[in-house]
Amino acid sequence: MRTSLLAVCVFGLFVLHQDFWFWDRARPLVFGFLPVGLFYHAVYSLVVVLLMVVLVRYAWPSALEQQVEDDGSDSSGSGA
Repeated sequence: MRTSLLAVCVFGLFVLHQDFWFWDRARPLVFGFLPVGLFYHAVYSLVVVLLMVVLVRYAWPSALEQQVEDDGSDSSGSGA
């Protein structure tokens, strides 16, 4: 259930990123100087950061990470 809800959130943000409603206008100005499209993307970026925090916290594949730590192998290829 939680995984599917997170997937819907990611897809929703993907759809919201296609902001065709602000393409052809710079007005209204937010705070008197910031074009509305730029303000939209600033807020969008903050929402994406919050979603990434939630994804790392609740959807991180910790079992795979633990498996790599238990193997003791170095996948970076440095050999050191």
